[in-house]
Amino acid sequence: MGDPRGFLKVRSRRELAERPVAERIKDWLDVHAESGLQPWTQEQAARCMDCGTPFCMTGCPLGNLIPEFNDLVRQGQWEDAYNRLSSTNNFPEVTGRICPALCEAACVLGIHQPPTMIKLDEQTIIDQAWNLDYVKPMPPQRLTDQTVAVVGSGPSGLACAQQLTRAGHTVVVYERDDAIGGLMRYGIPNFKLDKSLIDRRVEQMEAEGTRFETNVEIGKDISWDDLRSRYDAVVVAIGSTVPRDMNLPGRDLDGIHFAMEFLPDATRRVWGKKPVHDITAKGKNVIVIGGGDTGSDCLGTSIRQGAKSVTVLQIMSQEPTERPDNQPWPTFARLYQKTSSMEEGGTYIYDTDSVEYLGDEITDEKDVHVLNDTTAEGFVADEKGHITGLKIVKVAPGENGPFTRQPGTERVLPADLVLISVGFLHPDTTTLVDQLPVELDRRGNVARNDDFATSQDGVFACGDAGRGQSLVVWAISEGRSCAAAVDRYLTGSTELPAPIVASQRPMALPR
Repeated sequence: MGDPRGFLKVRSRRELAERPVAERIKDWLDVHAESGLQPWTQEQAARCMDCGTPFCMTGCPLGNLIPEFNDLVRQGQWEDAYNRLSSTNNFPEVTGRICPALCEAACVLGIHQPPTMIKLDEQTIIDQAWNLDYVKPMPPQRLTDQTVAVVGSGPSGLACAQQLTRAGHTVVVYERDDAIGGLMRYGIPNFKLDKSLIDRRVEQMEAEGTRFETNVEIGKDISWDDLRSRYDAVVVAIGSTVPRDMNLPGRDLDGIHFAMEFLPDATRRVWGKKPVHDITAKGKNVIVIGGGDTGSDCLGTSIRQGAKSVTVLQIMSQEPTERPDNQPWPTFARLYQKTSSMEEGGTYIYDTDSVEYLGDEITDEKDVHVLNDTTAEGFVADEKGHITGLKIVKVAPGENGPFTRQPGTERVLPADLVLISVGFLHPDTTTLVDQLPVELDRRGNVARNDDFATSQDGVFACGDAGRGQSLVVWAISEGRSCAAAVDRYLTGSTELPAPIVASQRPMALPR
């Protein structure tokens, strides 16, 4: 800690400037106008208090050495900072951009000032490391005779594969899509996470010895039991991909899609690839059901595609701007923060539930009004059976549940495209259970013990496949810990770090 009074001298927090809205909505590039390395970067890092008990580290499941790399940023010692950061985090260029920063929520400084800029420090460190050529492949000094198949190339699968490769095992990663990255590749828009960041990591992993097989779906192209017979261990890292549906009347109408059908198509178009579902928001009235990060991504994507209008519905109330009493420090407080997409346009409607998909056509925009009954007045039949309206209703806390519909508040919104973005239920385990029967937990996730081992000998599960829908930082942490468990299974011991056990849960999860 170079200056014990640094947090007193610099009390304000600086954020990266963003490009003008009118400019950035015309392309798919990073929304920011500047990188993390700015004249004020080291000054901001000096705000870290180097606490005797660094609660920021308790908030981060990776166990990042946050006060140490903050001080190295303050001193401009980029290589040492990179070495500290990369010892606990395989992909800081990802967490530094899309993680909700559980560490900052637990920052002691955040009790009475804006917290230290830990997330931006991560991004700046790794960007500097790449620019200064500090990031090198780390192939193992010797190879074992053990082989591991990792199914799924999201953050948990990639972290697990990289750790096991560096331990000397022969690792093959199988991905059913045409490119590596899982949801990082096709689920997160390019303006939030440029795919070249993933590509250069894949190149590093290939140089270390990890092999990648794309366009291979385990369970169809190769059976699960056949895969197990080929390898000494198998890691299931298939993510939580079965979406939660909104089965309302009219669900069979055309023009209603899951967010993870819409967003991947948009990314494929950006990179000159053929869309799978051929969904576009151009010229349409778009309604997004679900106001989380994915809903925000749908908003920003729809705006860039030229949507006529975008409305995001959230059943919850708008989050408070200050930490509420029932979410005390150092837990993650659900506070209202505008995303870059929210600043670009669209309308958010809170305390609202969806009632019915309507396959009628609004004849006059003046007919969009509050309805006092269950009929869709002002609508006429559309023979094509395509969505043209969504009936919604206001909700409020009630005695019989968290959300009670308020009579007389129904109204209809025009809709040419409805995107369902209300989360995921569990992984798609249909072929896995049929071909290599593993036990599932009560939520439909792959059951495992604290060492990430499933009910099948030599089969492990990590990431959302076992934990359920979660955050990228937890996925990486699970991948690293699972790798240690697999290494111990194969060799009898391990020197790989295991920051968490499978049953470990965060102090509080943001939705």
